[in-house]
Amino acid sequence: MKKIVTVKYVILLFCIVGLGACKVPAITAKQENKSVPKGYNNSQDTTNSANIKWRAYFTDPNLIAIIDTALLNNQELNITMQEIEMSKNEVMARKGEYLPFVNLGLGAGVVKAGKYTWDGFSEDDLKENPDKGPKYIGEFFTAANFSWELDVWKKLRNAKKSAVLKYLSTTEGKNFMVTNIIAEIAESYYELMALDNLLAIVQQNIELQTSALQVVKLQKDAAKVTQLAVNRFDAQLLNTKNLQYDIQQRIIETENRINFLAGRFPQRIARNSADFNKSPLDMIQSGIPSQLLVNRPDIRQAELELSAAKIDVQVAKANFYPSFRLTAGLGFQAFNPLYLIKPESILYNLGGDMVAPLINKNAIKATYFNANLQQIQAVYNYEQSILNAHIEVVNQLSRIDNFTKSYETKSKEVEILTQSITISNNLFKSARADYMEVLLTQREALESRMQQIEIKMKQMHAKVNIYKALGGGWN
Repeated sequence: MKKIVTVKYVILLFCIVGLGACKVPAITAKQENKSVPKGYNNSQDTTNSANIKWRAYFTDPNLIAIIDTALLNNQELNITMQEIEMSKNEVMARKGEYLPFVNLGLGAGVVKAGKYTWDGFSEDDLKENPDKGPKYIGEFFTAANFSWELDVWKKLRNAKKSAVLKYLSTTEGKNFMVTNIIAEIAESYYELMALDNLLAIVQQNIELQTSALQVVKLQKDAAKVTQLAVNRFDAQLLNTKNLQYDIQQRIIETENRINFLAGRFPQRIARNSADFNKSPLDMIQSGIPSQLLVNRPDIRQAELELSAAKIDVQVAKANFYPSFRLTAGLGFQAFNPLYLIKPESILYNLGGDMVAPLINKNAIKATYFNANLQQIQAVYNYEQSILNAHIEVVNQLSRIDNFTKSYETKSKEVEILTQSITISNNLFKSARADYMEVLLTQREALESRMQQIEIKMKQMHAKVNIYKALGGGWN
């Protein structure tokens, strides 16, 4: 009867410990907001340019070849690929934690007890009676040990789910990196073509101004103008010559930026810049904002990280509950290896244990609170990625519209000023215009043509960036 009462007290003690351990502090979670406007500029057309493959969006074969090289050799991308493999291995590790562990052990050794121990006393006894046993005792064994933590609260399985989501998020991060690399290469490629055209314009103006300088020198010899006019024309020619050196340096740096992204040493970038001003700006279909949640890799990455953070809270919460483990062992042990195979040498054990935190749970609480705060951070990060994506699309749509109008206006200005150069030269030759008018017209025409090229470059950059903003380029 007394034994039954003792068992009851032991069971009651376990219940008290279990209930005390299972008490979980209250936390405040945050729910993410996925709402976005219905359309851009009141348009609700679902046709989306992001669905176009990048090889079809960028039709220049030279640009496509560079991008292909970069996707193979870019060091940053290859570093990310290794991180993805590490995340994959983490999934394997988390999966292994909730499976049983079986270990095989072998051992051998000899033991001699000290003289003034009970075992040593027995050895002294053996000296007087040598037939009783060996002076040195052997220790030989072979055994298999089994252990298995019972995942009662799904802590280990949730940890594996979290690792899977983090692995998927790194994959989306790689896709976003691919999008950025393609966009950066395309931007630099169009910038390189624009610089080629700027250099060509400057060189054309150098020829034009050199010819004008010769005319002014002849007029000075004929006493029609003074040395001041010659100096002004000469100074403008030198200024224009100086422009080409800056452009040539920018070309070198832009080429090497592309080479760096392509993972190769400096070399010339193949391109055809002759028709840069005629580069088409295809009609962009922006679709609707809700498509960003599916098309943008960075948004999908943030969403997966949020899902993983939510599961991490559950994993941290499970640390408050008792953990259960089964252990077992089976093997052979003997003081002589010849006896290992005998049935009398068999040993085995079977047990189970429950471990629960009772006093000083500060570390568990801190982990739990931090997991919850990380989940809240992930919510804000997810919402920020959606907001950022929407603003990027709106900005790029506006840039395309405004740069298209600006290019049309600037083209008319270039046409007028190009005509004005011929007119001013003819008037100057007939002494009906001052040389300052010729200089001013040449300078304005040069600046206008250079501005036209820069606007075209901004147009092409907007074409690249709207594609990236909509979520295109990674597929």
